[in-house]
Amino acid sequence: MNKIKNIIALVIFTMLIYACGSSSSSEVDTFDYEAQALIDQDTLVSFFQKFYYDSSIDSIKPIVAGQTALSDDDNLKTMNITENDIDYKLYVYVNRVGNPDPVKDFPTVMDSVLVKYSGIRIIRTDSISSTFETNNGVWFTLNSVIRGWTHGFTNFKGGKNITNNGPITYENGGKGVLIIPSGLGYGNTGSTSILPNENLIFYINLFDIVENTDDDNDGVPSYLEDPDGDGDPRFDDTDGDFIPNYLDTDDDNDGVLTKNEDTKIIDGNPANDFSDPNNPTLPDYLNPDITESN
Repeated sequence: MNKIKNIIALVIFTMLIYACGSSSSSEVDTFDYEAQALIDQDTLVSFFQKFYYDSSIDSIKPIVAGQTALSDDDNLKTMNITENDIDYKLYVYVNRVGNPDPVKDFPTVMDSVLVKYSGIRIIRTDSISSTFETNNGVWFTLNSVIRGWTHGFTNFKGGKNITNNGPITYENGGKGVLIIPSGLGYGNTGSTSILPNENLIFYINLFDIVENTDDDNDGVPSYLEDPDGDGDPRFDDTDGDFIPNYLDTDDDNDGVLTKNEDTKIIDGNPANDFSDPNNPTLPDYLNPDITESN
């Protein structure tokens, strides 16, 4: 019954995403995403030559004499991201990596983050908008936001919670800028405050993360529910029930919950249990022929 409910919910969610993401199917079908990615790349390369990062006010500003353009700034990192078979370049300016206490690693693309942010639009290669959105502290799951955020935040760590009988406060968290081509943002549809095909800048402060997020509480962290190994668990569906593994409590649909297929090395992690001599590299929780439960 739970699986049926999950399927219905997933279908409804997919329909909503499709309806919100396009005003007409013909527009989506004929749009040249690869060409737009090249246009965005040219725009950003030109933009980087005309702007610099002013560390005194933590802001990107038009270049002035004596300053280092973003194009020559070693703090600007480039990430090569492939989304829907289109290659993009995502840019991340790292002001401060972050120094979490207690110690935590960088978030994965499936983890949850607590972040303060503000966003601006790149209007032309020589012009940016005023802030279109800001938030002083909100939790996001990185698999449910624009892909520029999903990948960009993996370059930062959280900080230290210094709350003392007052509002929750952090110090020394990750701090920087995400510079996002439209294809990793809101694409050719835009949003309420963003026009179609606009490149975006987000100033971010990463306060905290939830490590090893396990969306379905099955004992396997969501980022590891990626059997095809492409780094994107959103579309991995071992049993073909239209529920991705990271949301599926029974990944092989054998009637045994994934969390209960932890039978060989009983450590709360079903991913290291192997019982099938004919398929020794396939963990039991993905093997419908193994139906043992703990």
